[in-house]
Amino acid sequence: MLLTPGAALAETTPTPADNPIIKGANITVTLLDLNGGKGEPKPVPGVSLTVRQDSKTGTELGTQTTDSKGRVSIAIPGNGRFVVNLDPKTLPSGVKLSGKGETTKTVQVKLASSNFVQFQIGAVVVKDASFGSQVVDGTRDGLKRGLIIALAALGLSLIFGTTGLTNFAHGELITFGGIATYIFNRGMGFPVIIAGILAVVASAAFGYAQDRGLWRPLRNRGTGLIAMMIVSIGLALLMRSLFQYGFGGSTRTLTEYVTQPRNSYGPVDLSHKEVAIFAISIITIGVACVALMRTRLGKAMRAVSDNPALSASSGMRVDGVISSVWILGTALTGLAGVLLAVQDQVNFQMGFNQLLLVFAGVTLGGLGTIWGALIGSLIIGLMVELGPVFGVPASIKEVGALVVLILILLIRPQGILGKAQRIG
Repeated sequence: MLLTPGAALAETTPTPADNPIIKGANITVTLLDLNGGKGEPKPVPGVSLTVRQDSKTGTELGTQTTDSKGRVSIAIPGNGRFVVNLDPKTLPSGVKLSGKGETTKTVQVKLASSNFVQFQIGAVVVKDASFGSQVVDGTRDGLKRGLIIALAALGLSLIFGTTGLTNFAHGELITFGGIATYIFNRGMGFPVIIAGILAVVASAAFGYAQDRGLWRPLRNRGTGLIAMMIVSIGLALLMRSLFQYGFGGSTRTLTEYVTQPRNSYGPVDLSHKEVAIFAISIITIGVACVALMRTRLGKAMRAVSDNPALSASSGMRVDGVISSVWILGTALTGLAGVLLAVQDQVNFQMGFNQLLLVFAGVTLGGLGTIWGALIGSLIIGLMVELGPVFGVPASIKEVGALVVLILILLIRPQGILGKAQRIG
């Protein structure tokens, strides 16, 4: 197992705007010296790489030398099989390839997909990790995933608790936050932190527009909850198709915080971005929960959730409260997409892949309860990441969490904290 990601990546995507070496189809390689996980990875300039077609002796498509950022970009004619050769003689003094020192990698380029090649430089290989360290790592990753799921689950629980709508387009709201971060970062040149803040604001605005343009007219027409749920399924399919058409099917990265070494904090190893994810998630969830319990808006949300007709007859602006719920719920969900983009990468299906776990967290904790959504999401996150430690194949590790969900609901159908009085 590698302590850090691969040192070099080659992908068949258009060259980013900040590296306009070649436009169109190309193979981009970034060489980073991981330095054994000590300190930040450093770019490796001056290394010669050659791309050939089909084999080591095939037609040479181009040779480039890595720039000051350790990058090259070599054009390719299209789809097919390509070979990337690294000239070890051009490596700087003291820099060596890790492991077996392979200098040739094969890339199979397919339509609308990213293809990665790894040249390991300065990576540390850890063999036969102990069971205890696997449990610690699994717990760390499970809590991290659980907190990200909890942000989205809290947004889903707020919308369901106030309107009764089971929103199957909620996963696409996660994707919206991730793609908006990418656009503000890569497309407009903002730092990742500023891009993330703008993405949350854009998500909140999108939630308000969605309620005013779609859900409020349906409520005013007296549309039933089942019909609105079917509308949400159609909306999810539409948004996912638009994301794929506009963003593309490839997986893309942000300009910062892509690879970071982990520092030891007692028995736990955390990178700086992981510390930030924990801090942002915990603070945001805490502030949101306190606001929902103590503020006037939070009390209004609970009143509308319990009895919309009585709230309206007492002079409360029910539609305004519901719009506020959509703004807050989509902002929290967009933040989940931002953190997911920073932790992993940006893909048009990133939210859809998390939707089932979000629903599982909300259902496990108790529908319509904010504390239930939090506890349920943490349990789901831990079960997903600890499953492989106890023998669950990594390719189906989500299955273990869903099995636990079924078992708990058989004993307590209303969920862990489900009860008559709801907070959200």
